Amino acid sequence: MKAVTFQGLHQPLAFEDVPDPTPGEGELVVEVGRCGICGSDLHMTEDAAYGCKHGDILGHEFAGEVVALGKDTKGHKVGDLVSVIPLMSCGECEHCRKGTVQWCEKFGLQGGGYAQYAVTRPNQCVPLPSDLTLADGAIIEPLAVALHGINLSGMKTGDRVLVLGAGPIGLAVAFWAKRFGAGKVAVQDIATFQQGRALEMGADVFVVDPENPIESAKQGLGGEADIVFECVGIPGLIDQSVQQVRPDGTIVLLGLCTKPDTLNTFVMLSKQVKLVTSAFFTVPEYEAALAALDAGAFAPRLLVTDTISLSETPDVFESLKKRTDQCKVLIAP
Repeated sequence: MKAVTFQGLHQPLAFEDVPDPTPGEGELVVEVGRCGICGSDLHMTEDAAYGCKHGDILGHEFAGEVVALGKDTKGHKVGDLVSVIPLMSCGECEHCRKGTVQWCEKFGLQGGGYAQYAVTRPNQCVPLPSDLTLADGAIIEPLAVALHGINLSGMKTGDRVLVLGAGPIGLAVAFWAKRFGAGKVAVQDIATFQQGRALEMGADVFVVDPENPIESAKQGLGGEADIVFECVGIPGLIDQSVQQVRPDGTIVLLGLCTKPDTLNTFVMLSKQVKLVTSAFFTVPEYEAALAALDAGAFAPRLLVTDTISLSETPDVFESLKKRTDQCKVLIAP
């Protein structure tokens, strides 16, 4: 089959032939219909902290059709259209039974979506309703990540919400925040590329002011934020979030930063700020994100700006390492 593979840190991906996958016992093979390029995929090729190895196939936001079943594989049949939950787990422990699979002792991140076919397990496959497309199935994962952050935040109706970062996760947070009754939602970024998309997805205001971001966000919201969602993951933004949130407010970290960071704990303590970290999502949240699309929510589909072929992926992947007007790019193998 054709696939796009990791060649090494700071190296372009390669489009090449690799062996077709064969399902083992309790596994199945999905023919990938759509796979999203995630910001974390970009980081994986630049940062040794992720542990990528030569020949690895990235891609964890994908949906497709079941085309082969291994021995004793139950719950699905050939021809089923599924969205793949990219959280590998045993499927049997207490955490798996509750849907908090990220705490399973056998947890791992599912890759393989940058290819024509991928091996996965039945407990990771959520059937796609007939009204949803494979493209819909490929955006469930970032929607679930954002929903998990919202659920952890304790957001109440009428809260002022500030979202730092207008990438897919930040925009999805704006969507959920408005959907769940936030009083005012501001998205703050260093560029205006996603301004129109942010406003369509739920933001009331879009703030760009590299010189005075704190005061500009405060003016846009009409006061300090009750909750700040940090959706970028670069050093300095936790400290900025502390300055932007109200006393006794909440900061939710959704941006994954692999570099050491510093912050003014005196200010944080003085304001009695609650700092909440968010890891992945639960299975019920994944299903809730899918249900929102199935119920007619259109705004999340605005995340998708481009659909490309597998052969185009290495070049487009490199271009996404620089800020552009693209948001969520889907691969159609």
